[in-house]
Amino acid sequence: MSVNALIVHGGAPTAVINASLYGAIHEIKKYKEIGSFYAAIGGAGAVLREQFVDLKKISEEKLSMLPYTPASAIGTSRDPLEQPEYDRIAEILVKWNIRYVFFNGGNGSMDTCGKVYEACRRIGKEISVVGIPKTIDNDISVTDHAPGFGSAAKYIAASVREISQDVRALPIHVSVVEAMGRNAGWIAAASALADDGNGSGPDFIYLPEKPFDEDQFLTSIENKLQEKKGIVVVASEGLKKKDGSPIVEPIFQVGRAVYYGDVGTHLANLVIKKLGYKARSEKPGLCGRASIAFQSDVDREEAIIAGAEAVKAAMQGATGVMVGFKRIPGEIYKAEPMLIPIHEVMMTERCMPDEYINTEHNGVTKEFVEWCRPLIGKPLREFVTFKNMPFEPFTE
Repeated sequence: MSVNALIVHGGAPTAVINASLYGAIHEIKKYKEIGSFYAAIGGAGAVLREQFVDLKKISEEKLSMLPYTPASAIGTSRDPLEQPEYDRIAEILVKWNIRYVFFNGGNGSMDTCGKVYEACRRIGKEISVVGIPKTIDNDISVTDHAPGFGSAAKYIAASVREISQDVRALPIHVSVVEAMGRNAGWIAAASALADDGNGSGPDFIYLPEKPFDEDQFLTSIENKLQEKKGIVVVASEGLKKKDGSPIVEPIFQVGRAVYYGDVGTHLANLVIKKLGYKARSEKPGLCGRASIAFQSDVDREEAIIAGAEAVKAAMQGATGVMVGFKRIPGEIYKAEPMLIPIHEVMMTERCMPDEYINTEHNGVTKEFVEWCRPLIGKPLREFVTFKNMPFEPFTE
């Protein structure tokens, strides 16, 4: 008798979460003992509602579109679950003869993955539960990086390079770009890749790992205005004061779900009110995690690998683990998949280490740029400017 498998998406989607889905589907088709490969249509809550679709019934034409489709093709959620729900999920897995379960998500989803694994153990059923990492924030522990981050990094870097070009052309204001990142500043930090060595790139980057000092911020802006009149600042949405409180009060918060106030607008207003200089803010928001136009080819391929490796691990008997990536030292970028015990990543956040943040706490180090650059894949588009050329002398 054949057994079945199930995949669940959790948390905020990314530009490559469907690539992991594709990798899992492609791999699981190799195993004849798998009858149906179900997808929960709408996250963990969909498992409780038993809303399943058999992915083996989807045409290859549709499946081939997955790696290039943003967000989640099967739907995702942030359903709050307690032990009774986890126990009920275990019972539903038995009912549907599901032997292999894959949770594709970030910190919260890995917590769910671990708790479903424990629930299956409590009822004494041999059900393999494996996590597939996904996050634009790059804040999952142990793994070198997570699928989703490379594309988000490319988006912010490319966007900041374009904004920098605009500000250089008409240098009349301070432009503040607000990047996603509650407690981890990896996305904001990635904007440093916009620097082309010719003036395109952020002048300052502010991360949530270090307390934000308003006076220091204004002094830095004021000093920079003596050098140039067009400035680009990148700030994480999660900037905090010394006491740990956000610099802008959250608009809405329930558990881990936080809707921050407009940090970019707040900083731009500070410049206007305190320095009397023009300023404006930009907030890419969802565009930064959904853009296929700036999808990283490296990110996409590693997302496919993550999905496939999860299936391989489960079919070889692994359970209670998450697929991660280990970077291989060398001049040419290379990373290989590895398995991480799920309890090592459940609800833990990996923030930017000190060695990646400059001593002034308003930028990043060369070490970070070298670490991050390979993850965005193909180089950013280069632009041309003639503003640095000497003027032609008048001749009769």
